[in-house]
Amino acid sequence: MGPSSMHNGNSLQQAPAPQRITVRVPATSANVGVGFDVLGLALDLTATFMFSPSSQLQISGCAPKWQGPDNLVWTSYQAACRQLGAEPTPLCIGIYSPIPSSGGLGSSSTCVVAGIAAAQVLHGSGYDKESALDLATRLEGHPDNVAPAIRGGLVSSFVEGDQTCALRWNVAPNLRFVCMAPPYQVLTSEARKVLPQSVPLQTATWQMGRCVAMVQALMKGDAQLAGRCCEDHLHEPYRSKLIPDYQRLRQTSLDAGASAFVISGSGSTMLAIADGDESAARVAEAVDGTVPGMWVRTLRANTFGTSVQVEKD
Repeated sequence: MGPSSMHNGNSLQQAPAPQRITVRVPATSANVGVGFDVLGLALDLTATFMFSPSSQLQISGCAPKWQGPDNLVWTSYQAACRQLGAEPTPLCIGIYSPIPSSGGLGSSSTCVVAGIAAAQVLHGSGYDKESALDLATRLEGHPDNVAPAIRGGLVSSFVEGDQTCALRWNVAPNLRFVCMAPPYQVLTSEARKVLPQSVPLQTATWQMGRCVAMVQALMKGDAQLAGRCCEDHLHEPYRSKLIPDYQRLRQTSLDAGASAFVISGSGSTMLAIADGDESAARVAEAVDGTVPGMWVRTLRANTFGTSVQVEKD
């Protein structure tokens, strides 16, 4: 094998078909409490996808039921090929993901982004963040997970016509995110059904002010401000009822010194926001073992977003 090259969003020149493409996509947490369907945060937990030419479709590293043609990585690759006007080619796809599949940390978004990136490299002019974001938003239906997965950091996004606008900020290095994924799922479809279809003007006002404050808190590392502004009135009061252990984990986390506690995406994963390693360690120790089989990790924010590595002869 010859030299490898790392690409974080700049277009590649057309080149002979690579022997292997490695795409790394971070986990994400949508909403961050008060930023419903707007804010998303990339975390330093990374899924790795490896693509190489094959005589027939081969998928490994996921449950057997997802190793067929309906695999989300493969279907996203096919969708991107259609956009590029290219014919999909059989691939050997290796998936290595530490992200819990119970929901709330963007495991499906990593698959969508990886498939799109592979198609852009194999059949286009290379990985391009902006066009990848537009297509990923169309495939996912909303940008709150795919935007931070692609760009890293804290992202506020909205859709205007066919384009997704994503504003990005770095997250302060002192903040830690204690992730708790119970051993059960909350289906996104069910989490949508429980939400009210309209809200009072007072609720909208409450939400807007706190959403802006949360951006400031995460940028500046102001954990106290994050705690003051994290109380959501749009979705968490309804979705928390779908998570049996929500109230217990929330109270345990806050009692142990967490500054804020939010549902990650539509759940079932939850996040405690802590100021520094010592505070995060106390929170993680307090919640670990309270729910049998619960996955607990302390993570920093991810800065870089999706990266693509290409190996050629």
